[in-house]
Formats: sequence, C-alpha cells, structure tokens
Amino acid sequence: MFVNENYLNEIIDRALAEDIGPGDLTTNSIVPGDINVVGYIKAKQNGVIAGLSVARAVFRRLDADLQYIPLVAEGARVSAGDVLVQLNGRARTVLTGERLALNFLQRLSGIATVTAGLVEMVRDYPVRIVDTRKTTPGLRQLEKHAVRVGGGHNHRLGLFDAVLIKDNHIRVAGGIKQAVERARSQVPHTTKIEVETEDLEGVREALAAGADIIMLDNMDPSTMAQAVGLVSGRAIVEASGGISVDTIQSVAATGVDIISVGALTHSAAALDISLDVGELKPMRDKV
Repeated sequence: MFVNENYLNEIIDRALAEDIGPGDLTTNSIVPGDINVVGYIKAKQNGVIAGLSVARAVFRRLDADLQYIPLVAEGARVSAGDVLVQLNGRARTVLTGERLALNFLQRLSGIATVTAGLVEMVRDYPVRIVDTRKTTPGLRQLEKHAVRVGGGHNHRLGLFDAVLIKDNHIRVAGGIKQAVERARSQVPHTTKIEVETEDLEGVREALAAGADIIMLDNMDPSTMAQAVGLVSGRAIVEASGGISVDTIQSVAATGVDIISVGALTHSAAALDISLDVGELKPMRDKV
C-alpha cells in the first residue's frame, strides 16, 4: 500500500460517517437486501487513473465480501468509455459506497492527470515537477501519491521533514543570513535548508548564507535565468509561484532544477468517472 493502512482506514471511516451517518436512507428503503449486482466504474474523460486502492478500500470497509476487480493499473492512461473496475456483490453495498469511492477516485485521478500533462510539457528539460503543501487538509498523503502516479515528485510532506525559510520567517529573524544561521544551529546536519527569495539580491544573500536550496518566488523567466547563472550549481534552484501551462516551458528553459506547482493539488479538476449498475441477481446466485 502506498500509504499507511491505519491512516487510510481512518480517512475512510470519517468519510463514511459523514456520508452515511446512521444509514443510507434511500438505498435501504428501495433496494432489497438480497439482491446482488454487477457494477462497472467507467472513465468519461481521457486521463491518468490514481486511487484504485482507495476506492477498493471504501467498498471493502462496507462489505468485505464484495469483489472489486481492477481492469486497469494504477497510473494507466485511459480514454473516455474505458471500464476501470468491475464490482460483484450486494446492491446495497455498491450503491451506498458509490459516491464516496468515486469522490476519491475522481479527485486523485484529476491530480494525476494534471501532473502528467505538465510533466509531458517539460520532458525535454532536466527538471522535476513537484507538489507543495497546498493540499486538502487530511488528504495530503493521498494527494501526494497521485502526484507521483502522474510522474511528478513530492516536496516536503509537512513542516516536520524539511526547513523552508519563507518571507515571514526572514522578516522575524531579521534577514536571510540570520534565519539560515539559526536554522543551521538547530536542525541535524543531514537536513537541507531551503530559502525563499524574491529578487537577485535575495539569491546572493541565500548563497552567501550557505542555503542548500534556493527558491525563486514569482520571478519572471529572465530574472530566473540570471539567478541560475548566479548560483552556478552551488545550490539546487527551485522555481515557484504563478506556474501554469502557459509559463512552465519558459520557466524550465531557464535551467532551474525544480518547478513546484501548488495548482497540482489545490486547483486540479476532478476527472469525470461514473459507476453503472449492470446485471441484477438474487444473492443465492454467484456473480
């Protein structure tokens, strides 16, 4: 599993409690408890699929006997009309779990699809596309998984696994030099220190302070190219801020090592995916 199983179960349990509460009023009042169905999860758009294991976990939390049969692999590029999953089991389970399973699958596949598109746009440049912490609260591990599925890479997972000195840290510390010195004195020697800069003077200060990674925040491509020349391989250079399909190639051409894109997770549109019920069978028959 790509995330901790306890973490995933906790997310799903909270989501099921939110959606179902004491019970699925519509399904339980309409659908007999002794009917099995064959269901099909289908793509309605072209895209990259992520979250198949999450959708499976939703249905299996409702009914461990339900058969969940993926017909494509995680990370598959699919076309509109492709069948992604076949479900065999109780009609009530399929209908009750439908919306939540699709919500996860659509959200994560949307992120993977957007990521794959940006990665493809810069495939001729030696640069990595990475995510940020601009994720849905509580779903960060899942959304960062979707970025990886789309061919991107992950930035820090949280505030606990890397030092990233941003503008407000610099203001409070009194300058880049002071901020880097304080961080260096407190964190393990194995921890890299990244500094956010807004202009070429900030880049010079970060270099002089010994930053391992220098972020170029909301700089235009011309200034970025100058910054890359100043750094000259002495630190990793990351471009961030205002990155879009219209600007990403010009940013990649500046020679930066990393391009971080918050929109991968905070603005990715859900991929259109649906679930259709097919054949109905009494529970005494096997599906």
